Amino acid sequence: MVNGILGKKIGMSEAYTPAGERVPVTLVQAGPCVVTQRKTAARDGYEAAQLGLVEFTKPSRLSKAERVRLEKNSLPPCRFLREVPLAPAAAGAEAADAKVGDQVLAEMFQVRDYLDVEGVSKGRGFAGVIKRHHFGGGAASHGSMFHRAPGSIGASAFPSRVLKGMRAAGHLGHAQVTVRNIQVVAVDPDDNILALRGAIPGPDGGYLVLRRAVQPPRARRGFAGGATVDPLKASKKARGK
Repeated sequence: MVNGILGKKIGMSEAYTPAGERVPVTLVQAGPCVVTQRKTAARDGYEAAQLGLVEFTKPSRLSKAERVRLEKNSLPPCRFLREVPLAPAAAGAEAADAKVGDQVLAEMFQVRDYLDVEGVSKGRGFAGVIKRHHFGGGAASHGSMFHRAPGSIGASAFPSRVLKGMRAAGHLGHAQVTVRNIQVVAVDPDDNILALRGAIPGPDGGYLVLRRAVQPPRARRGFAGGATVDPLKASKKARGK
């Protein structure tokens, strides 16, 4: 099947781990999704599946091409459409192909899975250099006249111009951002809700693309469970103490 799912950010909350640690979590409405189109290497040059997040929307909010394709395949209305990769086949097993009309639900993920979450960050409008680039600014005392100004950025004799790429004030936010290795804390298969540890990009109600982590973190030795070796005891034993 597919290796990801679409969702909407609900908001932030908190949860407790089995060890009693309180952690911040972000609740995500992950699905239900439906496969709206299948990309093949023979026709498109690559293998992928286009998913649609099933939600109520007016037909007028969809383009004619999207509306015709959904009606042709008898699919529910989907306003948010994105492509996700296919899951690799297990060793010695044949991969289950994704077909148009297949459902994709939040139950495909389990607790402690790692995801790469893609979204559009909050728009901050036109921002200065202190907010946009974390400049230190000048003295705040009376008469300094250099509180939040960027300072000199040009040159006099050579090259007699402002170099390209200088950090300056400008548009901040509203950009595509991907946060990697976000851990799944809890899964509610009945309501298709995922609790992800930490913060993810975008405002409440923003659309998200959740994929399985490309490079999940490896379990550190001595911190993955009770059966592993304690690094402190191992170091003392190596020193003969």
